[in-house]
Amino acid sequence: MASRKLNVLVYTGTGTTINSVKQCIYTLRRLLSPNYAVIPVTESALLKEPWAPSCALLVFPGGADLGYCRILNGSGNRLISHYVRNAGGRYLGFCAGGYYGSRRCEFEVGDPEMEVVGSRELSFFPGTCRGGAFKGFRYASEKGAKAVRLVTHPETFPGTEVPEEFKCYFNGGSVFVEAERFAPDGVEILAEYADDLDVESGKRRAAVVYCKAGDGAALLTGPHPEFAAVNLSPQEGVPGYNELIDSLAADDALRTSFLRACLTKLGLEVSQEDSSVPSLSKLHLSAADTTDVGLLVHSFGDIVTTEENERFIKDVNDTFHLERPASRWSMTGLTDALQAPKDQPLSTDTTTDQSQVVKRIVSHEQEWPEAKETPYFNHALFYNSLFEFRKKDREAEKWGDVLLYGEVVTSTNTLLEKNPALLSKLPTGFTLAATTQVAGRGRGNNVWVSPAGALIMSTVINHPAHLATSRPIVFVQYLAAVAIVEAIQSYGPGYGEMPVKLKWPNDIYALDPNAGPNEKKYAKIGGILSNCAYSDGKFQVVLGIGINTTNARPTTSLNALVDKINQTRKGLRLPQLSIERLLARILTRLEVLYNEFCRTGFSKDLEERYYKNWLHTNQIVTLEAEGGIRARVLGITRDWGMLKAEELREDGVNGSLRSTGKVWALQSDENSFDFWKGLVKRKV
Repeated sequence: MASRKLNVLVYTGTGTTINSVKQCIYTLRRLLSPNYAVIPVTESALLKEPWAPSCALLVFPGGADLGYCRILNGSGNRLISHYVRNAGGRYLGFCAGGYYGSRRCEFEVGDPEMEVVGSRELSFFPGTCRGGAFKGFRYASEKGAKAVRLVTHPETFPGTEVPEEFKCYFNGGSVFVEAERFAPDGVEILAEYADDLDVESGKRRAAVVYCKAGDGAALLTGPHPEFAAVNLSPQEGVPGYNELIDSLAADDALRTSFLRACLTKLGLEVSQEDSSVPSLSKLHLSAADTTDVGLLVHSFGDIVTTEENERFIKDVNDTFHLERPASRWSMTGLTDALQAPKDQPLSTDTTTDQSQVVKRIVSHEQEWPEAKETPYFNHALFYNSLFEFRKKDREAEKWGDVLLYGEVVTSTNTLLEKNPALLSKLPTGFTLAATTQVAGRGRGNNVWVSPAGALIMSTVINHPAHLATSRPIVFVQYLAAVAIVEAIQSYGPGYGEMPVKLKWPNDIYALDPNAGPNEKKYAKIGGILSNCAYSDGKFQVVLGIGINTTNARPTTSLNALVDKINQTRKGLRLPQLSIERLLARILTRLEVLYNEFCRTGFSKDLEERYYKNWLHTNQIVTLEAEGGIRARVLGITRDWGMLKAEELREDGVNGSLRSTGKVWALQSDENSFDFWKGLVKRKV
């Protein structure tokens, strides 16, 4: 019996736009997880690798289809056509992917700058795809974007509920000319434009068509039913764009219902609820000096096992597949791992299921990953920022040199800390970063899905055992806290005023931009999680950091602070922070601070820099475990980094609080959502 096809491949090569790729992957993962792995695929993979046997759906997103033609005409299109017509595959083309999947493309005919006319090789739709259906399109611009009304044909979706009408994002898309004429060839019109078009379409205004093609099928669209309003950003320079977003948001459930019906028509097993747990992605291993990638992989030698010429690291918690170039699309191991019973989907409250999925590591030994291969993380921006900040921090030389990045992972800390064989091979400064965590770790046993928009990282620190008595590793979390604040405030000119503070022992807070003009209210925007193990004469610390950078919910974000500052700022406005650049800045500051700590311990200078940014100077707290006595926070102890507080007693004369001379050292039990409760204490 043939293995079930589990991969949905989204083309990210020449011709695509990053925004279209992002929207496509975001929506498909929401609708198809955990039944399929939605994976970006380059032109090189389509041309050279055996992707078809495991592919349930091949998707071409928006962009410019001349780029698709230039790369894939000939051998590439023959492979795609054979996959659909002879192997019973499925093709989904959004906008440019719709033009590309038709027999003939006619775009902006008569416009000397934008006209594109010509035949297309795939020819799943046997007629002409003509656009733009509505005027106004401009490349690399939202000026021609519209919220168009689509009218559906429910009879083409037997057994599936679809909305009769909804609004959908449109920007330069097409109409399928005289689509009704090709009904005998297996063409069905799934949706039509409700409004008059700016090009001739025939009797019908076909916006979305389903086309039988040999043993397979293709579904082509002119508009973008995969575009979610939540992923569209306001465009102040485009009149009416904010109203466009609101209009699309109002119909988002209807749009999602229609797209779900389209995927079902293509034969896919679609989640009936929007999945909040996306599929795990590949892990991309890269380095500032690409030769370091091969050296690190070579050092894995004694922990690698080989099966059927494939290399695996079978560790305590996870199994990692070190992909060879020729095997990147065989995926037998992944297929077996993902074939869990249908009544046991991936869960957000445990890492058990996800640990059974083989984690695939792709080594980039020749060049950094391209932006389209990792659309949510720009490796070139990260490494170039790292080089820039090292010029400012001369002691920053190595941390961040080797980076492992995954768009969707279980937990960056878990992948390192729970796999001791792999961890033992990793150098100090090795960093694992992610866009989304499906089993992020926090205090105690808290586990959650970390959404895109947060900086998520874990860095390895191999702390020599002989230093541990005079340089206790408990201070690493304090060094990280200082590094985060200093990184944010030295991100660039003007960021020194960013109101970011520390809450003991490991939370990052910021002045809430939504607070009233006279209200000084702080909201949590990040946290630090430090795990430690001992091995071969060193303490291996996995330092996890998460910071809301672009995602304003559920609390606030750094970029929301930037917006607030810009509202009152005269002159040059602060640019929005990028995750890649902030990651580089944190690593350089952290390396400098750790080196200083190794030389001098938690010195008076480091201590004062910590106090400079924390929220607790002279704070009055109640020690519930001591019968509700009051105490004033003094600082942290220099030996083991505990919270130091002096006991207070109310003066009987004037009611003021006075010190009793008794000093307590307090440590959180780390099981409470509030670190100021359940404190474990000892008398100083």
